[in-house]
Amino acid sequence: MRSAQFGMIPEIAKKFSKDFNLSLFQKICLCRRFETITAKAYNEKKLPGYPVYLSLGNEAISAALSLVFPKVAGIFPQHRCHDVYICFGGDIRALRDELLGLPTGCAKGMGGSASIHCPEINMYGHDGHVGSQVPISVGYALRKKQLTLSIMGDAGAEEGYVLGAMGEAITKKLPVFFICYDNNLSLLTEIDTRRSWLMVDEAKAKSIPAIDITNNPWLVAHHAKELSKNLPSFLNVRTCRELWHAGAGCDGPPEWDRFDLIKKEMENMGFGKDCEAIERSTSEFIDMIWKERDI
Repeated sequence: MRSAQFGMIPEIAKKFSKDFNLSLFQKICLCRRFETITAKAYNEKKLPGYPVYLSLGNEAISAALSLVFPKVAGIFPQHRCHDVYICFGGDIRALRDELLGLPTGCAKGMGGSASIHCPEINMYGHDGHVGSQVPISVGYALRKKQLTLSIMGDAGAEEGYVLGAMGEAITKKLPVFFICYDNNLSLLTEIDTRRSWLMVDEAKAKSIPAIDITNNPWLVAHHAKELSKNLPSFLNVRTCRELWHAGAGCDGPPEWDRFDLIKKEMENMGFGKDCEAIERSTSEFIDMIWKERDI
């Protein structure tokens, strides 16, 4: 079921502190403003010619995960990962420069949008093969014996080496937390056209604890905390890709607007003015960063 309320726990947001909620909102705003300016720059042909994979729609997931797991041994993201980098503390100027193909970029200007690499936050860039970060993350967890985040999309989750790696993780009881950012699309092909099974069922069949939910950040944080107590585990988060698979085009509004829903929830909790200030200050900060490169 794809719904803004799928798997919801009533009044879940109220179970978190004010500091948590405002930090969550700040991270979300940083991601959204960065990606909005990146989309504009791409459409104005101010970025190099290689593809750009924008994460608008995913940022609430990454923000929640980064607050639950402020320190991890390794982060292995998919190709759509600007939000992961920002939320886990990557240098935003270095991300900007990476997208501009500059040697001051986080991957020395050689990785581009799909291969965001940052050893400073233990984040290891994607190599371009769909889902390949998952078996690499499992091998990393086998060596490190510490919490490793393995992030995939719903298309990457279908690869045989992904399913095999998950089997290895449960066999060896490795400290891997698998997260699927499930936007229901492989390019433009929906899941129902591609397969007759769900990843959460596949994980459970391997005796991996698994939950399937919508992209409410408080719900993500709640289940991430619980699932991390019994690793390996798997969290499928149904989200909305707001822009094209690659590039900055848009075919219409998302199925639901999580950012708008988050703002309304924050207002209901009495944080409306705080959020207005955060949104304004983060926009000014991101705008300043891009203006440093005349964009």
